[in-house]
Amino acid sequence: MISVDAALANIFSLITLMDTEEIPLAQAHNRVLARDVVAERNQPPFASSAMDGYAMLNADAKSGNSLRVMGESAAGHAFDGQVGPGETARIFTGAPVPNGLDRVVIQEDVTRDGDTITIGDNIDAKHYIRPDGSDFSKGQALTAPRILTPSDLALLAAMNAPTVQVYRKPVVALISTGDELVMPGETPKDDQIISSNTFGLAPLVELAGGHARVLPIARDNRDSLKMAFKLASDADLIVTIGGASVGDHDLVGKVAGELGLDQSFYKVAMRPGKPLMAGRLGKSVMLGLPGNPVSSMVCGTIFMQPAIRAM
Repeated sequence: MISVDAALANIFSLITLMDTEEIPLAQAHNRVLARDVVAERNQPPFASSAMDGYAMLNADAKSGNSLRVMGESAAGHAFDGQVGPGETARIFTGAPVPNGLDRVVIQEDVTRDGDTITIGDNIDAKHYIRPDGSDFSKGQALTAPRILTPSDLALLAAMNAPTVQVYRKPVVALISTGDELVMPGETPKDDQIISSNTFGLAPLVELAGGHARVLPIARDNRDSLKMAFKLASDADLIVTIGGASVGDHDLVGKVAGELGLDQSFYKVAMRPGKPLMAGRLGKSVMLGLPGNPVSSMVCGTIFMQPAIRAM
């Protein structure tokens, strides 16, 4: 029997990092970024107005000054003319600031008469210009590894990244074992119970970043268990539930051993969850969880989820 920390260390030693795949950005939420994404341009790519108002030279931004309006700059429609001393351009939030101008006076601080504006008293001292590259600059990176959050996805979209390289989701095969089990919706005999563990463990798998594959119930005989292990042989992690103790009908460990299980440990000094088993079976990591529903969920949280995250 080993400690919880020793059991986790043993499990982590069995883990192989998943390979990577390129996926569309729209499918990347909660995936683990595997490669840095580097910005190929500044954001914003131009100095832009933070408010609706009038763009001008800061030297002209004085109370009582009158300026001639030379044109208009809107988001997606830049003003391509020249604005000099004593002149201004109408500008809207997000629009490019015309070349050479370094101040936006908000529209509340001016009065307009035709093509002339007059700056009022007590104008706001802020310049209201977002500098070129104020969000990020060319060459800056969103670094891996990281679990991609909604704000990360918005940032990656702004970086013009339509796809990202992520680690593949580990496939986790869940196998409930026992002659006493029937699926929800079936009519159990007097000596049977409803199989519930996989319905709790599967969401734990998904929350940890894995892909849960729930296999048919394996019965308490060698042929049924061998068939279940065969169906699970291409999974990255095989999780059996129940049958891991040493009773006459607890065959999981025995059958797994016959199939080549390289057992790392059996039994952990904790309650609930003592009869936990781990090892490698072929190309898969295997965890043998207790069949008791509370024990199963506790072990799924303490051991299975960290294993999936490590993958």
